[in-house]
Amino acid sequence: MQQKSIPGGSYAMAGELVVSRVGYGAMQLAGPHVFGPPADRDAAIAVLREAVALGITHIDTSDFYGPHITNQIIREALHPYPSDLHIVTKVGARRDEQGGWPHARTPAELRSAVHDNLRNLGLEVLDVVNFRVGAVDRPEPGSIAEGFAALAAMQREGLIRHLGVSTVTAEQIAEAQAIAPVVCVQNLYNVANREDDALIDSLNAQGIAYVPYFPLGGFRPLQSQILDALAARRGASSQAVAIAWLLQRSPNVLLIPGTSSIAHLRENVAAAGLTLSGDELDELNAIA
Repeated sequence: MQQKSIPGGSYAMAGELVVSRVGYGAMQLAGPHVFGPPADRDAAIAVLREAVALGITHIDTSDFYGPHITNQIIREALHPYPSDLHIVTKVGARRDEQGGWPHARTPAELRSAVHDNLRNLGLEVLDVVNFRVGAVDRPEPGSIAEGFAALAAMQREGLIRHLGVSTVTAEQIAEAQAIAPVVCVQNLYNVANREDDALIDSLNAQGIAYVPYFPLGGFRPLQSQILDALAARRGASSQAVAIAWLLQRSPNVLLIPGTSSIAHLRENVAAAGLTLSGDELDELNAIA
């Protein structure tokens, strides 16, 4: 049997969860604005199955995508899950009737969210749960102790294996670490948005994974003449170069680009094989 390659190589999160550095972000499997069902449920299922076939072992999701719908599609597509597949979810927000993203951070809300994720994914324990703290595009100041302590209590109960945090500051990470180990941090970061440069290096020294969301710019795709020109010279897409840059940024960087297209999924995985020279990295670093 031919062994599947691992996109981007592997990373041992928390020293034990070995995941592909190129993962898959499932947010786009829901309907428009991450609300309601997708136009083509069968296509969404096909994308998930192709991700696993390509060697991806890290899927990022949340039960507030849809809400509930994305996790239900993941379960339909992949359950019973391969033994090497790790599903990382997040809590700390909910969806309102207008499609907004209000906070849901009280201990009761967090417990309900954990059970929603368990039920809709068809799991008895969640591999990693990220506590989403800030807004969609930035951290917000304030203590996260109460919410993170509630998740740590559920970890002790055996509902969660590992804990992470999302849209947080360095100070909030330290506050969480005083309560329980943090295995990953998920913040907005890409070649044009570099506010977390120092944080990435600090986390790498601690053996903590850094998972940039919106690695390709998110709802506002990356636009840069430097990026586009370099991609053209390499005969690659701008998205592929942006992914390659992230993989070379630090060994603790794990990627979760999302797509509802099998063709785009394959392009994202193929980008892991693109190696940028030192001069090219310097050129891209100048974007920020």
